[in-house]
Amino acid sequence: MRLVVYLALFCSLSNTVTNVKSQQHTYAEKISWINWEQSRDFKFNPDDAFDTVKMIRKEGYPAETHVITTEDGYLLTLHRIPGNNDSPPVLLQHALLCTSADWILLGKGKALAYLLADQGYDVWLGNFRGNTYSRAHISLSPLELKFWDYSFHETGIYDLPAMITFITNMTSQPLHTFIGHSVGACSFFIMASERPEIAQMVQKMISFAPAVFLDQIESPIKYIFPFWREFKAIMRLYFHDEFMPQNDVLRFTSKYICPQNFITQQFCANPIFLLCGNDQEQFNYTLLPAILGVDPAGTSAKTILHFIQTNQSSKFRRYNYGREKNLLLYNSPEPPEYNLTNITLPIALFYAPGDLLIKSVNIKRLYRILPNVIDLYEVPWPNFNHVDFIWAKDAPKLVYERVIKIMRNENLNNVTSTK
Repeated sequence: MRLVVYLALFCSLSNTVTNVKSQQHTYAEKISWINWEQSRDFKFNPDDAFDTVKMIRKEGYPAETHVITTEDGYLLTLHRIPGNNDSPPVLLQHALLCTSADWILLGKGKALAYLLADQGYDVWLGNFRGNTYSRAHISLSPLELKFWDYSFHETGIYDLPAMITFITNMTSQPLHTFIGHSVGACSFFIMASERPEIAQMVQKMISFAPAVFLDQIESPIKYIFPFWREFKAIMRLYFHDEFMPQNDVLRFTSKYICPQNFITQQFCANPIFLLCGNDQEQFNYTLLPAILGVDPAGTSAKTILHFIQTNQSSKFRRYNYGREKNLLLYNSPEPPEYNLTNITLPIALFYAPGDLLIKSVNIKRLYRILPNVIDLYEVPWPNFNHVDFIWAKDAPKLVYERVIKIMRNENLNNVTSTK
């Protein structure tokens, strides 16, 4: 849910970098990305230092790439750290504007993907449609508006089913555990409520800061929500309905600006703290080049609009097209809500006390609705924020140890409240 973290960052950088005389010529060349036609036609360079497979192999693990097709024609990339023939498969699904790379940025011995591989799991890393690794379709181009006509509803009913079906067919096993962060978890709840036959292929689900109920957001991002009509018009007119893809200026920023000294590191990290929660103690500033090397990775403007609707309606429901189109599509003037009570598989809910985007009151609301919550866990660090689940220095101790215990069905000291 890092909707405008990097937008604020790059707007600030554009003013700052123009004063850096020694790099002015280089920057002028790099900033050609402002031509949005070039940005929209961005092609990922597989030789880049922040390629997921390259990073995994650099750490000494085997890595595979699989391209799968959804029922509506999108081509998605799955990355894999393969286990043995009988290793239980797990799927990790990223948050908004992220990629599979976010699960490995902390490095060997710390990142969740590596820890699970070390535990003997067959680790799969998904990439939602529209991100750096999944900008393809059997008949549509990212230059076409129709390519971007999706929200997290489609990632729930098409993307995750395609991934889970492929993994279970490849391994001839059910998916041992699905782990989703933010929109990754949100999409799973949609899938499990709308496509229960796919949910039956999953034995357990672990959710980090699920973006389901959003009416209690405390992040300053909420102040742009009333201007959703203007946002929609701008995204259509100037950005072709694509929101914040990876591009050259991000690579330049990650390499030449943020790593320079403590001041530039603070400058680059402060927008994250402002919008996601201030946890400077857990943030590893040396990760900034890698973070900006992979994120933001792009999504559709419609996905952002769907989240704004979720905030304004206080409901977890399908996309609201307006009364007339809703009647045609849903046979109702209002979009139908997702029936979370239909989800019967075991679910663990993790939330962060310092998260400005997903508040504890919303997590506990979700907890009261879901019929089979096996763990409700507040991370025991007062400033732990939304992105700390993947980037925090102490995430292995504060989060991942408990994840592995849940996956092993070990006894826990549950942190729960009365439903």
